[in-house]
Amino acid sequence: MDGKQEIIQGLEITDLRVISNKKGDIYHVLKSSESSYSSFGEAYFSTVKKGVVKGWKKHKIMISNLIVPIGEVRLAFYDCRVDSKTFKQLNIFNLSNKNYKRITVNPGIWFAFEGIDDHNLLLNISNILHDPNESENIDLENSSFNYYKLVKK
Repeated sequence: MDGKQEIIQGLEITDLRVISNKKGDIYHVLKSSESSYSSFGEAYFSTVKKGVVKGWKKHKIMISNLIVPIGEVRLAFYDCRVDSKTFKQLNIFNLSNKNYKRITVNPGIWFAFEGIDDHNLLLNISNILHDPNESENIDLENSSFNYYKLVKK
């Protein structure tokens, strides 16, 4: 992402700490004392195959905290909220263990992610339990914001 581009309202990017240890490194993820922490619902890992895109998804209530401890994943976010100051803004981030950050995604922001390396693992720590009625999904090639036209330019 271009450093000059405005971050979508409702996204929070947090640099995470990696503590090197000769017996194995420690990767921090989320602390209850951090401002981006709201509550705990569940945590899960999602594998993302190289070249495969998962998305577009938008949560109505859930706050997601996305971290990539293994591999590299490209995450795309699109703001369709007409009342947002970042309406129609696109943000793209590549997260990995070398660019180790957490992206907190508030409700109402569309997101998709794509595997870059051969083996990719994404961690989501959400504030509520999964509820299939709480989110919306649309096709990556929808007419409003086509993933392949926006992200693969």
